[in-house]
Amino acid sequence: MNKIKTSEPKPLWKIRCTLGEGTLWVSEHNSIYFVDIKKKKICSFNIKNKKKKIFKVNKEIGFIAHIKDYIFILGLQGEIRFQNLKSKKILKSIIIEKNLKLNRINDGKTDPAGNLWFGTMDNLERKIEKGSLYKLDQNLILTKIDKNYRITNGPAFINQYNFFHTDSSKKIIYKIKINKKNKIISKKIFIKFVPEDGSPDGMTLDKNKNLWVAHFHGACISVFNNKAKRIHKINFPAKNITNCTFGGKNNSELFITTATKGMNKADIKKFSYSGYLFSVKTNSKGILQKKFSFKNEKKRSLL
Repeated sequence: MNKIKTSEPKPLWKIRCTLGEGTLWVSEHNSIYFVDIKKKKICSFNIKNKKKKIFKVNKEIGFIAHIKDYIFILGLQGEIRFQNLKSKKILKSIIIEKNLKLNRINDGKTDPAGNLWFGTMDNLERKIEKGSLYKLDQNLILTKIDKNYRITNGPAFINQYNFFHTDSSKKIIYKIKINKKNKIISKKIFIKFVPEDGSPDGMTLDKNKNLWVAHFHGACISVFNNKAKRIHKINFPAKNITNCTFGGKNNSELFITTATKGMNKADIKKFSYSGYLFSVKTNSKGILQKKFSFKNEKKRSLL
């Protein structure tokens, strides 16, 4: 196996996100999409023509997933929303955790079969385990897969039934296996961060099944092999690294979001690039995130 090589992080957009998250590469737009949770914004950066776009929403937003054209799924506070970002038309809305008003959706991804997975968390970030992990399948059936999380992040899929999922507050990345009935048959601690590492945040896998993990409060991304050994590290001039995904030409460029949340003036002075969108060239190839797709023709007609 080749040794991982990466370039110095390059700032693509000096946007100063409060809480940048939800990186998503959309190849037909030549664009990296991401969100600023607290500013209620979806942002896109076209890597070919350098064009920047900002779409505003009315709620805090944890992630987006692509369906087709400008139709996306938005993971909002208390709601999964299907929306055309260009026309602003809302096509469908699914209310989440109606009884937990202080919860919000955080990170989310599609699995290799095109199902949507996302986690919830206490928006005040209290040390309470009110967060859960959900799966929305291609028939729009919602299933709660796991519970008792403080701050959910990920998931990152090895395949349809095996994935990594994180509780950032507990500093733990879990390795989880489910069966065809969506029941967990194995859940183990894959990695537990020590305090000086910060907290594990968003993550992605490369084609060699190495896990690339953003460190919130840790100013770096670590790459772990399938034995949980750190085999590479990328340092950043930003304190809070929040999310990463592969994209670009050959799917070998890593795009990274960061955050200024919780930083004081001394932090900003020391980590002056905090909140920016970065890219890093690598000799690795990522696994492209699958689009969400409906199985049911009637449901597809919503779009």
